[in-house]
Parts: sequence; C-alpha cells; structure tokens
Amino acid sequence: MKNIIPALTFDTLEDGWKTSSGFIMRQIPMPILDQANNPDDAFCVIVKVNFAGVCGSDKGIWQRSAFEDLIYDSLKKENKTTRILGHEFSGQIVEVGSMVKSLYSDPQNPLKIEVGSLVSGDSHITCGTCYQCKIGENNVCLNEKILGISTDGIFAPYVKVPARNLWAIDAVRIRPEISAIFDPFGNAVHAITKVDVRGQSVAVFGCGPIGLFSILLLKNFGASNIIAVDFSDENLQMAQKLGAHQTIKIERKEHLKVYEFDADVVRKIMELTEGRGVDIAMEMAGPVSSVNNCLESARRGGQVILFGVKDGNFEIPKFSRIITKGLTLHGVIGRRIFQTWQIAQNILADRTNGVADKIWEIILKKGEGTIINFSEFKKEDFEKAMKNNPKVIFNMLK
Repeated sequence: MKNIIPALTFDTLEDGWKTSSGFIMRQIPMPILDQANNPDDAFCVIVKVNFAGVCGSDKGIWQRSAFEDLIYDSLKKENKTTRILGHEFSGQIVEVGSMVKSLYSDPQNPLKIEVGSLVSGDSHITCGTCYQCKIGENNVCLNEKILGISTDGIFAPYVKVPARNLWAIDAVRIRPEISAIFDPFGNAVHAITKVDVRGQSVAVFGCGPIGLFSILLLKNFGASNIIAVDFSDENLQMAQKLGAHQTIKIERKEHLKVYEFDADVVRKIMELTEGRGVDIAMEMAGPVSSVNNCLESARRGGQVILFGVKDGNFEIPKFSRIITKGLTLHGVIGRRIFQTWQIAQNILADRTNGVADKIWEIILKKGEGTIINFSEFKKEDFEKAMKNNPKVIFNMLK
C-alpha cells in the first residue's frame, strides 16, 4: 500500500467556506493502525473502499450550505484544517486491530468482521457509553461523530473506521454498487418504520434519493395511496416508476415568502384524499416551505415525518394548528444501529421483491452517468452528474 493516497477534501485555510465550492482532491497520508501510539486503533480496521455514494449531506457541503459549524468546530478540536469528506461506502477489510475479532466477529455468523470481508458501515460513530447508547438509542448518541463531517470520511481508496460501525454484507445476494448505499437506504427504512404505513395515504415531499427510496419502500410495505411531490419532472417520473400512485409538481412561485406553504399543492392533496388530507406527510427535502406543506397536508390526527435538513431558523405560521389538528411530529436522524441495517439487508437481499433491481435500473440508471471513476474526478463533470441524477456513486477501483 502506498504511503500517500488521493482524497476528496475541504480545507478551512486553503479553501474557505465563503470562498470555495465543491470537493478538492488532495494527497493525504495512508491511514494506519498504530496501537502503540493510539490504543483505540485496537478496535479499528482499515478498509479498501470499492464504492462510495454521494449523499445530500455531501451536496450541502459541496454548495457550502450545511454543516459549516460541525466541520470547523471538529477540525479545531483535532488541531487540523483538512477534512476528508464522504460517508457512504462499501469495501474489503484489509487489516484489523488486535481487539476486533474477539469483540465484533460473531463465530456463529458467516458474515464476519475480518480481513477479506465485504462491509459497509454506519456514518454515525457512536460512543457506546452515554445514556442514549445504553438504552438502545445510539442513533441519537450524545457524543456522536459523523464520517466526512465531524471526523474524517471515506472519499479515499483506504480508510480507517471503528469496527463497531461496520456491517458485513452478503456479496452473493447484493450487487456491489448497491452495497455502498446501505446508509441512505437505511435512512428511508428508518423514516417509514417510524409509523405503521400499511393501508395509509402518504405524501412524500421531496423526491431526492432518500425520498425515492421511501416511495419504493412505502409501496413494498403496503401504503394504499402514495403521493410524490417535487419540482423535478424527471424525479416525479422516477417516483411513479417506483410506486407512487399520484404525482404533484411544485411550480416555483416568486411571490411566496420562503416559509409559506403552497396552497395549490395542499389543495391537490386534499382532492386526492377526499378532503381529509394524508394520514402521513413525509418531509424529505428540508426547506421550511416544505415543512409547512406537510403540516397543512396532514389530516387531523395525522403523522408528520421530518427528515430533510437545512441550516438556519424556521418560521411556522399558525403554529397552534399543530396542536389543534392533533398532529404527531417525528424527527428522524440516521438509522437505528443495527436494527435498521438488518431490515435493509433483508429487503435488498430478497430478489423477489424487485427493490434492489428498481434501485439499480431506475435510480442508478444501470450505472449510466451515475457511476463515476474516482481517479477521473473533475469538478465540473461531477457537478453535472450530481445535477442530472438523484444519486451518484464513485467507483473507487478505477
């Protein structure tokens, strides 16, 4: 293995949050396990990354619209200026710390955490010792770090990650490109399992990758009426192919304030639900106007799933309607580790349900324009790929 490897990064001194955009390719030191100087390395592994997915969070960093404070504050604590980006991945373990086998490899499970295993991993590195972790709510760990944001990520040929964050993958039943997107697919699994969706009417506001995953899962889990809402004709077409029963295109209206809900969208949802509103409204985009669309579109006694993230303050007019309508709001962050991963693996490994095939054929377009060779990264070309596709994946082997 080489001593120096390429990585996609952001540097607080050389780039600057206000004066740059995109990911910057730099040469970084090869990660190593050095237990003599860093005892925690006994619990870590080195992974040779095969595929790496680009998330909406990464796009926020690319556009310098999200996670500024987390990146700057964490780098200051580490006495560094460069953050290696990215958090969705799959790859082979090439080296393990001395404690990994005894702590993280179940002898009764053929899918082991050991040298040679194909793995993915959760992007939220949890402490295991805080109150939330101890009661099984480690997705809201008090001391979490996030790969590619508050600790170094995976946009590099080799990475060092804690073994406790890894999930061994069945390489026979799951195609390699899809194994890299367990993390965002798990977001969708977590979001739709917050409530019972069987037989329910559901509006999905925002048909980016996780919104599209959610629509596919809602169809698979038995939702009776799935309404997809988005600005993009292409995304709405994909949503329909993935199982949406109805689609609504949001027209951009300059006269509306940034926080105002869209009365036309709400009216259409009411028409599609016999005037009641949807049982479940899922906010998967982030803008405050989309949140308010959800609050207006949910029926009395309905459920609202809040997943989309945007920095800044939100204004919610007529806040009292949340109470008077009897709405229940669910904030969804990350995945339940590893309950969500087990559900995701069961779904993706079952080739009879068509879920993995639809992800590959419809969302990933069979790799055409969506699988990018890491070694050929060019900012302008990659920006076009992100603009033209809901999901983009790096092939780290090329």
